[in-house]
Amino acid sequence: MTPEKLLEFATCLRDADHQHIEVLESSYREATRFMSLAGQSTYLEGMRAMCSLGKNQDLLLTYVEEMPSVAREVGEDVIADIVTAIMHMSSHTSGSVITLVLSEMPLVARRLGDANVVRGYLKLLHNLAGKAPRGLRPMMENLDELLSKLTLGGLRRWALWGAQAHARDLDGQMAYFGLQTESSRSILQKERRGTLFIDNQRKLNFYLRALWARAFFMRPTSGDYENREGTKPYIEDYQIHLPDAFDDFHGIKGIEIYRASAAHCAAHLMHTEAPFDVEGLSAAQMECVDLFEDARIEHLAIQQFPGLRKLWSRFYQAPQKDGLHEAVSCMLQLSRALLDDIDFDNPSFIVQLAKAYRKKLDENANDSQIALKAGLEFYQHLAEHTQIPSLRILQNRNIPYRDDNRYCWAFNEDSAAQYDMDLNNFEQRQVRRNVELMEMINNLDNELADDDAQEIWTLTSEYWLDQENCTINELEGKEPVSDPFRYDEWDYHVQLARPDWVTLFERRQPKGDPQIMDNILEKYKPIATRIKHLVDAMQPQGIVRRRGYEEGEELDLNAAIRAMVDIRRGIMPNPRINIRITRHTRDLAIVVLMDLSESTNEAIGDAESENPETILSLTREATGLLSWAIDAIGDNFAVHGFASDGRHDVQYYRFKDFHQRYDDDAKARMAGMKGGLSTRMGAALRHAGEHLVRQEASKRLVLLVTDGEPADIDERDPQYLRHDAKKAVEDNAMKGVYTYCLTLDPNADQYVSRIFGENNYSIVDNVERLPERLPNVFAALTG
Repeated sequence: MTPEKLLEFATCLRDADHQHIEVLESSYREATRFMSLAGQSTYLEGMRAMCSLGKNQDLLLTYVEEMPSVAREVGEDVIADIVTAIMHMSSHTSGSVITLVLSEMPLVARRLGDANVVRGYLKLLHNLAGKAPRGLRPMMENLDELLSKLTLGGLRRWALWGAQAHARDLDGQMAYFGLQTESSRSILQKERRGTLFIDNQRKLNFYLRALWARAFFMRPTSGDYENREGTKPYIEDYQIHLPDAFDDFHGIKGIEIYRASAAHCAAHLMHTEAPFDVEGLSAAQMECVDLFEDARIEHLAIQQFPGLRKLWSRFYQAPQKDGLHEAVSCMLQLSRALLDDIDFDNPSFIVQLAKAYRKKLDENANDSQIALKAGLEFYQHLAEHTQIPSLRILQNRNIPYRDDNRYCWAFNEDSAAQYDMDLNNFEQRQVRRNVELMEMINNLDNELADDDAQEIWTLTSEYWLDQENCTINELEGKEPVSDPFRYDEWDYHVQLARPDWVTLFERRQPKGDPQIMDNILEKYKPIATRIKHLVDAMQPQGIVRRRGYEEGEELDLNAAIRAMVDIRRGIMPNPRINIRITRHTRDLAIVVLMDLSESTNEAIGDAESENPETILSLTREATGLLSWAIDAIGDNFAVHGFASDGRHDVQYYRFKDFHQRYDDDAKARMAGMKGGLSTRMGAALRHAGEHLVRQEASKRLVLLVTDGEPADIDERDPQYLRHDAKKAVEDNAMKGVYTYCLTLDPNADQYVSRIFGENNYSIVDNVERLPERLPNVFAALTG
């Protein structure tokens, strides 16, 4: 391209001297060596964009000189993202800082090594430009040291901690990001990872080439971007994706984990001839098949290179976590038995399975179908002798070198709708279809499918059963599960919300006998009598006329006549001769939100009695009394509950909705409520708030009934979910939703006031008094 053509894009260099034109020509020639025509076009348009910012010539020249090096390291596609990021940052910081950012991009591309990771770095810069613009310059000046010690995730946590800690201290920002403060060095050391991929990539390439005499493409992934645990290795598009850092694992160095992981993934690429079809398999079954497929490809690799057995077996000699699920423990024992010599301390069925499978491997290890059959047999054994846990628990086997096995499975367009694939894991999603009657009759596999069924079919019209005098759905059907609702979750460590971190599903619990709710009034007859008096006192009285005001809407004739008499008598009249008309109405919407975690099933009092009282039964009775009272008053209310099984499955139950009558249907749902799982309170409060903001009311209230603090199976830090619940209460308050907590935990003083605020909670020391306390609390809040 001629200099004149180049100057058409570099409009801010029209009067450029000969030196600048030479820079343009030489940089463009270098760019043509690494870029396609489309990439060259993006590169040239980026020059025009740099000129449009009106900063200075150095910005353009830096862009022109550095982008070819970036394209050589991570590909040309990232150039468009860099230009977009620079355009966004231009309104937050000066041209000299942006020039410095561009000058460091080759270093960033070289240290991060992947286009997607570089895009994550650009998002971090954009975030920092808004939160700590004074910190960008010193951070760029120390970027070489930072990237030599931190992964992108570690850099993000280090930077955001400094931005939050020095939000209003500009000098402090510059000192922190310049690594001049003790806190900056301390956080840097805390986030430092053991072994970085980028420092060992060439060694790993030579290692695999020495084993299999061929090249393998390896790329880093920002596995610890959200948390320090990171992601599993995986294979995609015939490329091996490894985490950008590995910490030491029970004495095993990070470089050894990289070697083990790279060799394992390479064995998949060498010995997986055809992927398995996912049709008809659940995610748990696939996990069991993966276990045997890993053993098969490792057996073939060990036949070629016996030393790999020693490399891989070290990971099974490390102590495992306490409290492992029985099924997970069985899978770990079987994995070790299949890889190493059979351990006769294992259960007998593990020994038998391992012997039988190793015999099949000796006969024909190249047939991957033996792994499929063995995996399904193993799953069947687990299902018969243990309870199959959730997929997340099954995958938590703590063997860092093994990949997620997505390479072993063929996902077509239909199955892609059932599985959510990301860098961390893949989990099955159930597909629901509306079908016609004849398709249902001819093609249905199982009329009473379990919850792990891949497809659920529903008729477009009800199918009536004459003999049973009801529809088949009423007789055998299950309530549908809603589409997922995704909510942010507050991370108090970095003082930022994790976007779309929690997935919530609205579910229905089985119905019970509505007579159970009617019997509550008889059981608590004295309390019901007192509640009736409360109801009468809180009934809206419509228009109320009050006398004795100096100003009002009507004249009080009696008071006016008395005033005229006083005037005739020559004394001072009473000026309060008007009537004020007020309208007494209750404009209120309330959600009674119940914690339905496993702890609510605990018995109260004599646990050995025939029908012991539980926290759940008392909660049901208290809510039943309150619902009867609110329904009599006429307020708009809903009764909801929640439980959780990790952040991917927060379960929300709607027993009675707004504007729904408190009739036998609502009572049946409340009578059938059950407790189970954990208590991820923040997501449930946010969802209840979303229901309330859609109600037309001047006052909106969430009345939470819980027996303990927030907790969940995937979060060990007790403070994390407390802070998130506190943030959810604050978020609801900003939307005009008031939250009040009635807790049954006698030790709640330690945390409940920090979550809900002073005077926004009550502690019920005697659980058996809950049916009495709950209506009184409601009356005090809304009277």
